[in-house]
Amino acid sequence: MHATLPLLADTDFPPLARARLETLQVNLGYVCNQSCLHCHVNAGPTRTETMSAETGRQVLDFLHASGASTLDLTGGAPELHAQFRPLVEGARALGVPVIDRCNLTVLHEPGQEDLARFLAAHRVAIVASMPCYTPELVDRQRGKGVYESSIAAIRTLNALGYGVEGSALTLDFVYNPQGPVLPPAQAKLEADYKRILGEREGIRFNRLLTLANMPIQRFGSMLVTKGQFGAYMKLLREAHRDENLRTVMCRSLVSVDWQGYLYDCDFNQMLGLALRVAGRPRVHVSQAIGRDLEGNPIVVRDHCYGCTAGQGSSCGGALA
Repeated sequence: MHATLPLLADTDFPPLARARLETLQVNLGYVCNQSCLHCHVNAGPTRTETMSAETGRQVLDFLHASGASTLDLTGGAPELHAQFRPLVEGARALGVPVIDRCNLTVLHEPGQEDLARFLAAHRVAIVASMPCYTPELVDRQRGKGVYESSIAAIRTLNALGYGVEGSALTLDFVYNPQGPVLPPAQAKLEADYKRILGEREGIRFNRLLTLANMPIQRFGSMLVTKGQFGAYMKLLREAHRDENLRTVMCRSLVSVDWQGYLYDCDFNQMLGLALRVAGRPRVHVSQAIGRDLEGNPIVVRDHCYGCTAGQGSSCGGALA
């Protein structure tokens, strides 16, 4: 796989500083039951990295001391990691809402037969990968049979109340473009998703979140192989909007890797660009308990243009 960090090092991206911490995003490891083409984590079934019980406890200690208002769990497939359920239960005991970045097909994995009921019982918000509303494009990006398996999982979640009007159980979908282009307007695409999937599959969901593909890891390597990396970076830079800088997710989010080290965002985590405090090359979550990170400078490189291009992009969807 081609390394993209050297291609991103020279940057004129505007300097940023951290605001008040709102979201603690935790990557539990890289084990996943899928190997998606757009994956910026390079996760898959052959990966073995996973969070230890001790690090999981330290994450909960940091969450409690930080006052963060949301715990956002990702991976890999976060549900396949041993610390997923303890972190959900620990955060909910603290009164902190939890987001599960779910690929939907994990609900059909051996040992996960009770997963949907577990998520509903703890009122976990689900953000699910659904890169298109057509079977052909979903399977092309995520693997053969993924569309059918995903629809079956959504029906299970709908039956529990997820995505149903009036329910407190939220089910959001995530859209990623199929190639090196910016996502279309989020509101219009959401309306198309709801109309087409509602009519054809009879399923329901709350919101569609559109995310730009980041020029790193598996997607970035594919761009290099196809000779498209430079053109995609040019597209991102030319579409940059300064107004998106106010709400980029790195200002209010801290990312934690499976070993417990801190980053300004999940993308920086995948590039090994650690959050810096008082000159330290990297900081462990256990060292940051009780520390106020507001005002801390954010580590930026050229991939940051992926978050500020066009309507903007974050783990919560479009910024504009």
